[in-house]
Amino acid sequence: MQQNKSVTEFILLGLTQDPLRQKMVFIIFIFYIGTVVGNLLIIVTIKFSRSLGSPVYILLFHLSFADTCFSTSTAPWLIVDALSAEKVISCNECMTQVFAMHLFGPMEIFVLVLMAVDHYLAICNPLHYPTIMRPEVCIILIILAWIAALIHSIIQNVLVWKLPFCGNNLIDHYCCDLQPFLKLACMDTYVSNLLVVFNSGATCSISFFILMISYIVILYSLRNHSAEGRKKALSTCTSHIIVVVLFFVPCIFIYIHPQTTFSMDKMVAVFYTIGTPFLNPLIYTLRNAEVKNAMRKLWSIKITSESKG
Repeated sequence: MQQNKSVTEFILLGLTQDPLRQKMVFIIFIFYIGTVVGNLLIIVTIKFSRSLGSPVYILLFHLSFADTCFSTSTAPWLIVDALSAEKVISCNECMTQVFAMHLFGPMEIFVLVLMAVDHYLAICNPLHYPTIMRPEVCIILIILAWIAALIHSIIQNVLVWKLPFCGNNLIDHYCCDLQPFLKLACMDTYVSNLLVVFNSGATCSISFFILMISYIVILYSLRNHSAEGRKKALSTCTSHIIVVVLFFVPCIFIYIHPQTTFSMDKMVAVFYTIGTPFLNPLIYTLRNAEVKNAMRKLWSIKITSESKG
């Protein structure tokens, strides 16, 4: 941080100040453990299952990884905040949290967009799909997505890094996200708020619009498919649409009004940083026969080998 900044640490006020309600925060611990276990199970299954080497599962691998990291960037602080009497976080820790949230969050967005492209090509252009969406092409697209997410995160950090903090150090949140952080600056942050809307709000809104248009086109094209093909495609698309809506709607709500604070902001943030990453493994495994079969096969082989050993 800049040397002229007198504030070197901040106090997180947490999700709630009510002692009784604060105890309910432990429920989030259960969701967080479920998020980590569920997504790691998908990651391990895709990594070691030969049957799950197609582009859609390469993308699902990175979505699960981003989910795990995104949730981990906020959930532990929320849990520690509920346990600890001192809720202090240093400037460097705050900046690290902002960096992580705005690296893995946008990565989820970009992976979801790539998954929509994959679904579009598979359903609307099946003859050319193997040629266009090869695993090598998919990996290149993922690398570009990571680079874009990194650039986004760096821009967000720069917006905060240059601000002076010299008075109030109470962050009315359970994490160091941009909106509550910008309110503590000892200068006019109107331009910074506009940049947040442009960088984060526009990214979420435009991506959501593109995704919805792509799925409308996909669903419209299904009228020419057979009943069996239509049923399979609808099952795949439904899962993806559910994930998109659950992630993007709260995200857009948070980042299109950076200068205004609503009482529900923190609960909405909990939902898209912890709730959605928890639901993703359930949605993609319960509605995907290939993933479930690969899991059964992988873990049955592992149990058999251990019993023989």
